Amino acid sequence: MSEFLPKDHPRYESIRMREHLVDMVDAKVLAPEGLIAHGRGEAFDYLIGEKTPDCVLGPIRAAAAALLTAERPIISLNGNAAALCPEAMVELAEATGAKLEINLFYRSRERIEAITKLMEKAGAREILGTDEARQGQIPEIGSERKRVDSEGILIADTVFVPLEDGDRTEALVKMGKRVITIDLNPLSRTSRTASISIMDHIVRAVPAMTRAAIELKKLNKTECLTVLDGFDNDKAFAEALRFISARLKALAGDAS
Repeated sequence: MSEFLPKDHPRYESIRMREHLVDMVDAKVLAPEGLIAHGRGEAFDYLIGEKTPDCVLGPIRAAAAALLTAERPIISLNGNAAALCPEAMVELAEATGAKLEINLFYRSRERIEAITKLMEKAGAREILGTDEARQGQIPEIGSERKRVDSEGILIADTVFVPLEDGDRTEALVKMGKRVITIDLNPLSRTSRTASISIMDHIVRAVPAMTRAAIELKKLNKTECLTVLDGFDNDKAFAEALRFISARLKALAGDAS
């Protein structure tokens, strides 16, 4: 943490997070381009007031139900997700029975090893996507994100892809998989393509998913499926857009 950043600074948490991500670039967990992606997301977080809006609670609950009722659920990790909330990802995996798999756009053995070390320190016991001999490919993807574990994402029925790029989300949906995503930008291709889209910051949404999963585990599988079947992502998407629109109108009114 920078010695120049006082804890009473109004942007303390935001700046602290940025400095942490810079450290994660130095540690090879995060690609430098990931800093740009984080900044873009942070801009959208301003639009929703930097807190989880009520309209996101439905998608969060549906996402938890989807992971709990899946036969082969997978949580996909990129550099940003691993850097921002490694412990929360492990807790979500434990709460839902999902496996963790590393999948990177800027892929290198050095980054895979760095993320593996970080996730193991956070408590992960098994991490897929590290064995080149067990590698499969997603059709129609040109980037390195096409490389997936043949015992993980390739055969998964439900994949949680936080902070994802749109082309792989589209490809996974075409393969018949249920895809859950977190994206602060509701207009992104990822948000518009995923089966369940969560418009929230990952550091808030993942713990919320874990809490929802723990609560839903008190129900039987049929009741969990009812929660999932009752969810309409198109309606949730429209509600998220209305929330942002209403908030901007309210802010404009306060300024007039």
